[in-house]
Amino acid sequence: MSDPSFAYRSSPYRYIARYRDGKWEDGYLSRDENIVLNESACVLQYAQNVFEGLKARKTREGRIIIFRPDRNAARMRESCERMAMPPYPEELFLRAVDETVRANANVIPSCEDGSSFYLRPFMIGTDPVLGVKPATEYEFRIFGSPVGRYFSRMIKLRICDLDRVAPHGTGHVKAGLNYAMSLYAITEAHALGYDENLYLDSASRTYIEETGGANIFFISRDGKLITPRSDTILPSITRDSLLTVASEYLGIRTEERPVRIDEIPDFAECGLCGTAAVISPVQSIDDHGNIHTFFREISQEDSVTQRIKKVLTEIQEGRRPGPDGWIHEVSFT
Repeated sequence: MSDPSFAYRSSPYRYIARYRDGKWEDGYLSRDENIVLNESACVLQYAQNVFEGLKARKTREGRIIIFRPDRNAARMRESCERMAMPPYPEELFLRAVDETVRANANVIPSCEDGSSFYLRPFMIGTDPVLGVKPATEYEFRIFGSPVGRYFSRMIKLRICDLDRVAPHGTGHVKAGLNYAMSLYAITEAHALGYDENLYLDSASRTYIEETGGANIFFISRDGKLITPRSDTILPSITRDSLLTVASEYLGIRTEERPVRIDEIPDFAECGLCGTAAVISPVQSIDDHGNIHTFFREISQEDSVTQRIKKVLTEIQEGRRPGPDGWIHEVSFT
């Protein structure tokens, strides 16, 4: 790709299906990238929407593969249930992903330089409402965009004084409203020279949760992979995958547990993980002027983080066999 940034680039086709009169209508491919909505559409008034993110990659041999799309289908169903939306059936979700990829095959970049075809399935409430209530009509869409790496350098984080989500709220749901909460904070963080905000639990402000757009993980000084556990963290497919890669491919001990903010100095390495971020090393975390820097005792290239990233990337790009079901190859026959 000539421009390796992570940005929206319109592709020729997107998939559209509508829910009306209590059922999903047949979906179809369209060249129209615009959506026409009533001014009082539920998504505009009350933010009733959910979305997913996954990547298709063109391998060195020219095959097009997708990493664990079944997990995205399941997570979107769970998000819909929490947001009082009719789930798009998982088998139709997977079929729609394949149709979108096949229709846009000519613009899917080679994965050799870290590029991929980012797929954004999403659903919105479309009929007009005025009183606070769920919509009765919905639109499910998938569009794709050729993208480069999300982060192109070591990441600088700061502890944010604002909250991303509330206890018993929607932090575990991939809904736009959670990300809207982070927009003011990320604008401020960028202005101050940070790449992302790190959020704490809003109940006690004691435990580390995640950043505005990715899960976080740590490597202890004895080489253990530790990821925060919380009911208000989005269940990341990438995080689940890196735990499997670490334990089953590299023999690294793993632990999922609540992680206190005062434990940060005890860790040797830190990274962010997610569909967009993949695995991205964190250089430092600024806790109100107390800056902890990682990778002091080892270079990034020789780190546990880099070892895990290498194996996971090789699986995602089809260069190494992964666990059963992780790689879905798009059929063109």
